[in-house]
Amino acid sequence: MIDLNSILTPSFIEGCELDKTYTGPQLSYEDGKYGITLDFVREMIQWFKDGKALPKRYVWEIALGAHSAFSSEESLVEVPINEDVTVDVIGDVHGQFFDMLHLFSLTGEPNEKHYLLMNGDLVDRGSWSIEVILTAFAFKWLYPKYMFINRGNHEAKEMNRTYGFEGEAKHKHGEQSYKLFAHIFTALPLATLVSATKPPTAKERAGAILSADGFKRYFVVHGGLFSRDEVTLDEIRQLPRVGRQPGTEGLMCELLWTDPQEAPGRGPSKRGVGISFGPDVTKRWCTLNKVSGIIRSHEVRQDGYQIEHDGLCTTVFSAPNYVDQAGNKGAYIRIDSAGSREYFQFDAKPHPPMKPMAYVQGGLGSLMMM
Repeated sequence: MIDLNSILTPSFIEGCELDKTYTGPQLSYEDGKYGITLDFVREMIQWFKDGKALPKRYVWEIALGAHSAFSSEESLVEVPINEDVTVDVIGDVHGQFFDMLHLFSLTGEPNEKHYLLMNGDLVDRGSWSIEVILTAFAFKWLYPKYMFINRGNHEAKEMNRTYGFEGEAKHKHGEQSYKLFAHIFTALPLATLVSATKPPTAKERAGAILSADGFKRYFVVHGGLFSRDEVTLDEIRQLPRVGRQPGTEGLMCELLWTDPQEAPGRGPSKRGVGISFGPDVTKRWCTLNKVSGIIRSHEVRQDGYQIEHDGLCTTVFSAPNYVDQAGNKGAYIRIDSAGSREYFQFDAKPHPPMKPMAYVQGGLGSLMMM
């Protein structure tokens, strides 16, 4: 297991002074510490749109600022939706930076009345994964209580090696920067419980599974459910994650890798990792844990989202025209303080002339669509 101190050695830090020739967006600097502002984030995004890169020191500071926020969160993050607050749940964006910017223009920036929750797979496939992850991490550093990020199966070493993020990170910012990101990915929470604070409308209450207080709440996770029925929210909350990879079995693997199926029961995964779970599995788990529904990502949906398992399982995918060839819409889900959901779709936007997975070594990753 690798810890942060083994990466951030004194020689590592000493070799990363800010480039004196850099003239781009400036982090604040006071009493020997860097800080972040909304103006910096906005200017950084424009800097990226202009095809420019941040200096390595700023990359590290953003990553470490986000890491500090993730380190204070449990493996299951609890997000109450208070009066007049909404939460937008965003699915996979997979390094499609220009589509993510269009998405953010629709959702709006995170703030005290409007939270964003990115549900994993921010990187790989698309060739602007560094720009995507730095933008997301910058918002997390700036607004740790308004910006939330779950881990996906692509925030993992083996996937990054195969699908482009490792090559991209090393190309743009060096090997040590990649090692830093790889460790911080292990600090990402594994799921988020989004909880309403007002009772649902009479129409939405009918047949709904509610919390003990009579409110709706949603379990937001990248993949899905488990190979056994009795997994509880407390068990997920206590999962050790930092420094660990998902592996090919166990709860972390299943949280990040499983998929719903139409047939009852459980079946083998088409991916070769994890399982598939049926509508009866979903209903039993939601009933046990008093959860109104599961929101997950992990799979392309042509309409950007799909409601399955008698309304208890919703898939949302936010990378439109995935890898420039799938032709799908992107989508996001907005949840209000009563637990009501709205679904929004959007189309892909043009991007500079660079193909998906431009940094994959050997190009074999393009043959697989996990």
